[in-house]
Amino acid sequence: MTGLALVSLTLARSTGAFLLGPPPSGPEQLFWTVAVTLPLIWRRRWPTATVLVVAAAFIAAQARSAPESQFSSWALFCALYTVGAWGQDRQLSRRLRIGVIATMFAWLGVYYAVMIDHIPADTFADAVGPVPPVLAAMVNGVLLNVLVFGFAYFFGETAWVAARREHELRAQAEDLRRSQAEARERAVLGERVRIARELHDVVAHHVSVMGVQASACRRVFDRDPGKARTALTAIEQSARTAVDELRRMLGVLRTSAGTDAAPPTAGSVERIDELVERARAAGLTATLGVYGDPVALPESVSQTAYRVTQEAVTNTLKHAEAALLDVRVRYLAREVEVDVTDDGRGGGRTDTVGLGLIGMRERVTAHDGDLEAGPRAGGGWRVRARFPLAAADRPVGPQREPSDRQQAAAGAEPSA
Repeated sequence: MTGLALVSLTLARSTGAFLLGPPPSGPEQLFWTVAVTLPLIWRRRWPTATVLVVAAAFIAAQARSAPESQFSSWALFCALYTVGAWGQDRQLSRRLRIGVIATMFAWLGVYYAVMIDHIPADTFADAVGPVPPVLAAMVNGVLLNVLVFGFAYFFGETAWVAARREHELRAQAEDLRRSQAEARERAVLGERVRIARELHDVVAHHVSVMGVQASACRRVFDRDPGKARTALTAIEQSARTAVDELRRMLGVLRTSAGTDAAPPTAGSVERIDELVERARAAGLTATLGVYGDPVALPESVSQTAYRVTQEAVTNTLKHAEAALLDVRVRYLAREVEVDVTDDGRGGGRTDTVGLGLIGMRERVTAHDGDLEAGPRAGGGWRVRARFPLAAADRPVGPQREPSDRQQAAAGAEPSA
């Protein structure tokens, strides 16, 4: 800008068109040209100071009738634009621009007031328009300055708003990237928890049954080969079932659906009787009671009820040293309930404060259910889980308790 201004000064001196009046000396003309344009070097680092210096130098140069005005005006335009686009204090930036623009118009008014008496008489000899020539010249100058200063203010404000929006978009993109990374980490953690829960439910139950059966087989191996053979058969069946469920679980984990629900054959309320049979095969006196009118449960709820019952039965086999096991499934008006009780050592349940209880609570909570696990007042341990039923899944008509004959058919003792 300074180089172009010096070229403009050279051309103005060469033509002798000194519109502002008799010019000062050559070195002073050069000084004012450089003083107005050179501060633009620091316009981004110190925009406030730059616009003040440029504005002061511009007014002083015009007061001294410096002939270069074209690029000096553009230098003032750039300084005003910069303080609008780069000023960090927005309130100060607006006040400063408005103050500089007002000062420029005040200077324009003073200039017109001083120069109006020094206009040569023949200056407007060829004027033919309806507006008085002096007034027309003043209005034309005011309009030109309004456009220049208005665009400087507008473009500076627009550039700052665009920069702010770009910054906000970058910040939002960074927040989104962090959120996606956190979501991926949560998904990985959730998948690990799901795999750990499934492995615990599938392996722990069958291995516990196998351990009880192996212990029984060892004790009766010599004196009662028939019972030992039965125990070995149960161990073999439990091992096959465990392998089948592991394969089924791995198949679900490999699917692209990524849902927490396994196929219906992986476990459902209808298969709770198999858990009771395994408990009987392990030496417990196990009973099962189904109360109310059975309804078709959502697949995920049915599997969760099965897994909770499986974990409760497993804990009884592993820790309770119980002789009796009672499993009950209740279809109530607004919820379905599974209730597992035993007569073992309630205080010895080490697994109930470990992964078993955590897994059961996670499963039940995922379906807005409620889990109770703890010792009973009369001795033993109870695990009870309730799952709310949607309106479409609730049984229609009055609920009824099963008869003694139905309980006996289900393998349960009559109970109120």
